[in-house]
Amino acid sequence: MRRLVAALAAAAALGVGLTACGESDPVADTAGGQTREITHVMGTTKVPVEPKRVVVLDTDKIDTALTLGVTPVGAATAGEARSWPTYFGEEKLAGIKEVGVLTEPDLEAITALKPDLILGSKFRQEKFYDELSAIAPTVFTEMVGITWKENFLFDGAALGKEQQAKDLLAQYEARAEKFGADLGDAATRRISIVRFMPTEIRVYGPDSFSGIVIGDTGLGRPERQLLAGKEDKRMDRVSPERVSEVDGDVIFVTAYGQKGTTEQTKITGGTLWKGLSAVKAGKTYVVSDEVWMTGIGVGAANAILDDLQKHLAA
Repeated sequence: MRRLVAALAAAAALGVGLTACGESDPVADTAGGQTREITHVMGTTKVPVEPKRVVVLDTDKIDTALTLGVTPVGAATAGEARSWPTYFGEEKLAGIKEVGVLTEPDLEAITALKPDLILGSKFRQEKFYDELSAIAPTVFTEMVGITWKENFLFDGAALGKEQQAKDLLAQYEARAEKFGADLGDAATRRISIVRFMPTEIRVYGPDSFSGIVIGDTGLGRPERQLLAGKEDKRMDRVSPERVSEVDGDVIFVTAYGQKGTTEQTKITGGTLWKGLSAVKAGKTYVVSDEVWMTGIGVGAANAILDDLQKHLAA
């Protein structure tokens, strides 16, 4: 509950809060539907009280919509990965139309879907905001990743699911805290998070999405991945020659797209990787990139907890 209160306070401070975001009381629009005004990072927008045809332009927003029981009519995909969040199950994804990638939404495809609400982020789609707003009411959050909890609450309010969003976030946080408490020695376990990209290796810090989830459980991290002294504590890069720096008591491994998987195969087949203490102990686990990296929502966060339960609690 302390974390939920913190998320609410942070959301208000960012100008993307719920009751603090400038929501007006519902009023009837000229078409006879009910609308509310929501103040967000790009301005103030009238949105339907109960949107029916939602387009989402970031991976956190498709997670949020599906978590809250809203199936978008269209969604952007995450670049090279080009996949839907399959951890929700194929039946929940049926009927969603692809509308470009995160940084290049397909405006014609969006227009054809006749949305009544578009959810996006300033970080990804700022230059498209005016064009998107001409298609349908468009609401942006400012950042992705580090503010995922605030974004979940804000987007939940924009979807007309404010209380449900608060409840689900609180349930996730209670589950994460209980998981760590049940382990007993959570703080002493050093959990390493490694992602193979097409041209680089990344380790993820305490301000990344998956790093925040690990932190919510109370699990420890390798000192290298605390990113002490760095302004950006989301992630850092490691060269193949310094792969020893990704070691921990347990290593969770993901790969971004087919090229990332190729890089993973090459590096993990080498002697430096095989010399890691976690590898020697059989404590490395390949997990879903769309869950640990691009999910960025309560649905993905709970799926990460499922992975932790599977691999750490046995």
